Amino acid sequence: MRFKVFATAVLASVALVGAANAQQFFRIGTGGTAGTYYPVGGMIANAVSQPGKIIVTAQASNGSLGNVNGIASGSMESGFSQSDVATWAQTGTGIFEGKPKIAGLRMIANLYPESIHVVVKKGSGIKSIADLKGKRVALDEPGSGTLINARLVLAAYGVKESDIKPEYIKPNQAGDKMKDGALDAFFFTGGAPAGAIAELASAGSGIELLPIDGAAADSLRKSSGFFAIDTIAADTYKGVGAVKTLAVGAQWVTSDKADTETVYQITKALYSDAAQKTLSAGHAKGKFITLQNAVQGVGIPFHPGAEKFYKEAGVLK
Repeated sequence: MRFKVFATAVLASVALVGAANAQQFFRIGTGGTAGTYYPVGGMIANAVSQPGKIIVTAQASNGSLGNVNGIASGSMESGFSQSDVATWAQTGTGIFEGKPKIAGLRMIANLYPESIHVVVKKGSGIKSIADLKGKRVALDEPGSGTLINARLVLAAYGVKESDIKPEYIKPNQAGDKMKDGALDAFFFTGGAPAGAIAELASAGSGIELLPIDGAAADSLRKSSGFFAIDTIAADTYKGVGAVKTLAVGAQWVTSDKADTETVYQITKALYSDAAQKTLSAGHAKGKFITLQNAVQGVGIPFHPGAEKFYKEAGVLK
């Protein structure tokens, strides 16, 4: 009997060791396939995966709001979110006012600036956000950070949602409708260049981007401190000059329930020399995913695994 109990205990110990050393799977919720989150997420997943230990995968999603809700429900281990949405979710403010806050949301890394794009067809005569009154405007899908930003920007210029003919579709669908003459403008918050917008700029008569600057932008920054002044550089999109706009940070977030060692290893791998070379060469926004930028503009607590790495690297005290 003693031997049987001992053998059972040994088997249980072996099982626990095996579980501890088992391959971990870590999902990243990104965004629509036409945006910037999706390709960047795929690059990061490939760069930080460690076969046999940690397999990181990127999956398409509705974007920021969908991702933080997915993390809260446990349907994904991590996701990308705009800095505004992450802060609102964790603190129960902004669009989370009066809703259950996601107090366990934790930061892995700040990645890159996300520019607010307001796209119109070249020669449309629409020169300002205020000119969108009465126009057919796509604001992105419910659950996306773009939709939240679009509403804030419109309000800053005195444009109500009822003043426009809104559509709630993704940028690639919006681009197709604009080509067909069935849409006048669309919003997109994301890293420039965005694939759907670049494709549209190179097709047909081309595009223009509306500026977000002056008094309206200043007022918006005062009321919503997560917005930063930004410029989409000339020739980011074919035939489009430099445009002043606003930006929010693209951030990689997870849950406080995520395993500390797993998050530590993933964060460490993200800033390895090999990963940094891959990211810099793989996408225009990859050049911004640096150790120095990782801890900038962070409005929620770091995950202990990420915090451990940043302290070791000397970018956090």
